Amino acid sequence: MIALFSLLVWLYLFFAHGRFWRSTPELPPAAPDACPDVDIVVPARDEAHTIGPVIASLLGQDYRGKCRVILVDDNSTDGTAALAGTAENLTVITLQSKPAEWSGKLWALSQGVAASHAPVLLFTDADIAHDPRHLSSLVAKLLESRADMVSEMVRLNCASLAERALVPAFVYFFQMLYPFSRVNDPTSSVAAAAGGTVLIRREALQRIGGIEAIKNCLIDDVALATSVKKAGAIFLGHSGLAASIRPYANIADLWQMIARTAFTQLRYSTALLALTLLGLTVVWLVPAAAILFMRGWPFAFGLVAFGLSVISYMPTLARYGRNRLWALALPLIALFYMAATVGSALNYWRGQGARWKSRAYGSG
Repeated sequence: MIALFSLLVWLYLFFAHGRFWRSTPELPPAAPDACPDVDIVVPARDEAHTIGPVIASLLGQDYRGKCRVILVDDNSTDGTAALAGTAENLTVITLQSKPAEWSGKLWALSQGVAASHAPVLLFTDADIAHDPRHLSSLVAKLLESRADMVSEMVRLNCASLAERALVPAFVYFFQMLYPFSRVNDPTSSVAAAAGGTVLIRREALQRIGGIEAIKNCLIDDVALATSVKKAGAIFLGHSGLAASIRPYANIADLWQMIARTAFTQLRYSTALLALTLLGLTVVWLVPAAAILFMRGWPFAFGLVAFGLSVISYMPTLARYGRNRLWALALPLIALFYMAATVGSALNYWRGQGARWKSRAYGSG
């Protein structure tokens, strides 16, 4: 019976899938014993609305070592570089072109790395604001764990109705796809990172061939983590010291965010798309359908499966301060993400590919 199979899947997910649902660990504030030099590379393209407070937060880091901010302005047309301001430890690089084989963000990162000298590099997005303690805490974790790379899922905006409905689920699904405990386990092959905050040792980046090794990867954070973990330890956690200030005011904005790379994640494979939709149906839609339309044991199986899904969502909802009743909407939320994934595939098949900041990638 499909309802029983769904329950068995949920028993595995809840009890044996790296306890992904616990929404841990979170990087605590800390001061490192040593403070190596750090160069902070910020790729930016048309980020006039966010770049000022972002750069100010980076320049205001309470870090005992030497740190420098390198802003790489990637062909912006809205005055991003000028709005970043000026400071003694701020370097602004303005790009005028991009090689065809590179993704825009990675080309900008590579140019920032080329202009850097420090043994430790922090890659962070142009929409992430940082607590003054953030850099010290990242370095403390890097040194204490003896990892090659430390990354964080920063806190995302959760103010609009669309964000309240869909953003916690985005984080929850990411945890399900890449259980953090397995990412942090050196014996596990699971590797992932969150591109908003990536602290990496220069020697580790050089070992994998630099940014050039992943130059055309749209899901660059996971690609970087996968490369680094082949020969070193990585850490992925949640951040209480950094937050995205990019708003997603309506559902269309979040649809575009998901559709941009969803089919890329599936390697543009129709077979993987079909298997993914089938799997998501079993996990999210079958329990709800069993509760609504079945009786007897199928109803009971669906009820238990749905109960496990609701319980598993609670820690993420608590992290974002959302009402627990949002867990009851998980099947509908999952249906939205499924539809956006199909939309991503349709874009690819129509030759539109992924789009970001007026650039198109990976069209069919």
